[in-house]
Amino acid sequence: MKVRFAVAPGAQPSDRVLLSGLVDGLEARGFDTIWLSDLPMADVLDPLLGLSFAAARTTRLKLGANVVPIGRNPFLLAKELAQLDRVSDGRVLLSLVPGLDQPGERLALGGERNRGAYIDEVIPLLRAWWAGETVEHTSERWTFPGIALQPLPIQQPLEIWLGGMGPKALDRVGRFADGWLGAAIGPDEAGAARQRIESVAAEFGRVVDADHFGLSIPYSHGEPDPATLEALRRRAPNADPADIVPVGVDGVRHLVKRLVENGLSKFVLRPTGAVTDWDAELEWLADAVLDLQS
Repeated sequence: MKVRFAVAPGAQPSDRVLLSGLVDGLEARGFDTIWLSDLPMADVLDPLLGLSFAAARTTRLKLGANVVPIGRNPFLLAKELAQLDRVSDGRVLLSLVPGLDQPGERLALGGERNRGAYIDEVIPLLRAWWAGETVEHTSERWTFPGIALQPLPIQQPLEIWLGGMGPKALDRVGRFADGWLGAAIGPDEAGAARQRIESVAAEFGRVVDADHFGLSIPYSHGEPDPATLEALRRRAPNADPADIVPVGVDGVRHLVKRLVENGLSKFVLRPTGAVTDWDAELEWLADAVLDLQS
């Protein structure tokens, strides 16, 4: 397996200077990817805008986007992602997520009730457009009367990863996705999730690449603050906190090694607190994990 490390800024406000420091530091130190997440109701940068900024400043760094497709026209989303892939010379990584269901989010994004069915409908449309097909599609949500996409992405195929931990979410990965990026789960549970995904994929005559299983890992230099621990307890009430939010260099390294033993190889590291100096933060992270990157 190829172990790779990405870094996400977390839920921090949009700031050109901080984003520049993060992007430039990741490229210079040899991290694999920057990941930006779509949080519609939060004061954070839209991932497609942020990654366009990152694409212009880098030549090697991969560009990871957690995108909430709900509320976005799928044809326009397909076009935006294809164009981002072209201007970055094929460096886009994509994960579709249903959102965090923050107060007001559902109504702001159109009041969609069945988010799983929404994503089930979007994925084949995106793939068809990116493959150069003319799409004829009618449903309660959309009508596309014989529409094709130009330009196409450089990557063929442009892969789609999914997240989620519930049985339906894991089964959806096995049926539709090219990879899985989980969160808020310990090593043993992550290994079991991987096995379930592989089993479902086999039932549908599919194979999810063994290198395409990853986890988003919030980390802390010292003991996490009470708000972080409370949020952890709500999402994973039975988990050992050290398996979800590792503390210090030793904690991060130990957790990554256990996850690798359970068949995961892609990791998105994100600080639990605000970062005001990305140069120092990335130096700490580089010393902690980059020797594990293969």
